[in-house]
Amino acid sequence: MHRLFLSLYMLLFATTSGAADESWLVTTDRWGNPSHQILELRTDSRTLSGTLDGDALQGSRRGDVLSFTVTDEHGARYVFTGKRSGERITGEADFPDTNHADRRARHTFTARRIPTRPDGPPRTHVFTPATYSNEFSATRAPVLILWPGDSVRTTTLDSGGVDEHGVTRALYGNPQTGPFYIAGAAPGDTIAVHLTRLRLNRDYADSLDGIVPRALSAAQAIRSAALGKPVRWALDLARGTASPQDASGALSAFTVPLRPMLGGLAVAPGDGWPPMSAGDTGRNGGNMDFNEVVEGNVVYLPVFQPGALLYLGDAHALQGDGETSQYGLETSMEVEFRVELVRGKAITMPRIESPRQIFVLGQAGSLDDALRTATDGMLQWLRQDYGLDASEAAQVLGSSVQYRVANLAGRSVGLAAAIDKARLENVRRGGGGSP
Repeated sequence: MHRLFLSLYMLLFATTSGAADESWLVTTDRWGNPSHQILELRTDSRTLSGTLDGDALQGSRRGDVLSFTVTDEHGARYVFTGKRSGERITGEADFPDTNHADRRARHTFTARRIPTRPDGPPRTHVFTPATYSNEFSATRAPVLILWPGDSVRTTTLDSGGVDEHGVTRALYGNPQTGPFYIAGAAPGDTIAVHLTRLRLNRDYADSLDGIVPRALSAAQAIRSAALGKPVRWALDLARGTASPQDASGALSAFTVPLRPMLGGLAVAPGDGWPPMSAGDTGRNGGNMDFNEVVEGNVVYLPVFQPGALLYLGDAHALQGDGETSQYGLETSMEVEFRVELVRGKAITMPRIESPRQIFVLGQAGSLDDALRTATDGMLQWLRQDYGLDASEAAQVLGSSVQYRVANLAGRSVGLAAAIDKARLENVRRGGGGSP
């Protein structure tokens, strides 16, 4: 996988002219585990300077051989020696041993040059997926490089891997489109994903008639034992409605308004963490299944890897709070989104902003823990963006917070804390709070 990642990066990163200031993606093989870092390199004749993930470096260059030492904030030294060939550097790194302060460990590394941003205004990319991912991973090669302000028009499959033509294109389990590399994004930053257009592209969706166990009493669980059967929904795209296909009896005239949403939206997890299943959630997003991830809203995600590595998928034509039937109205979709980068701003959990409200999504193994996480994230938002101290934030929360169950269907659950933006209009921003 590591070699595949590097070889695909070689194809992806276009050759650029040799400039004094260069950005590189460094991948170090640490006992079989790839770690990714951003190298900012400045060359002055034979002298090298710059940063590696923000830590200062000094070194030298003799022909194609580069040697530099990185010193972190704790005084630990990391020594890299490599040979440059065009837009690639290969070599060996000498690191502190992670378990023995008096020992060193040697690792191989490869670096690929990141192209400079093209001249002109932000671009709109049209991307047709050829493969899909069933996990949110830092080792999967990016499908496209985006710069802040760029937009993408693309498509997603349904949760079973079926496209708009009814053709199975990927394994079931919420296959994702991506990842998209956001140039300049680094751990500690936040990306803003503006969902500018979500459009259904077929006339049916699939769901179940079940109810998730978390939502059932013991008595109701017995009465619901026979539930869980597939339900096909007919989508009337012209009218913007959905109805159970071939329904009879009480539901023969039942229709609901369509509200397309993305169930899956995530960045890659951090260094040292394994890939996350496309059915799971965490601080990096994931299979959030929150029905406010809709057109016109902005989703904020914390960055844990160079380039963030953004994935999206699991389109729903409609979903009630909690995804109580285990599935939403699962379908395929055309998606257009724009990415922006908020440098140096770390957030604890995914945030969503609509024209009317702000939301923080807490995701955990229980609703109690999800409640605590969502509340903590909302308090952080009030502190960071509105400058409120603990007392002031508590007063806003106590008078104005709303809680919604976002997801009950996965291994983890989601609960969203929300505040109407109108309640915050008279709050003086930039007060005494600290991040």
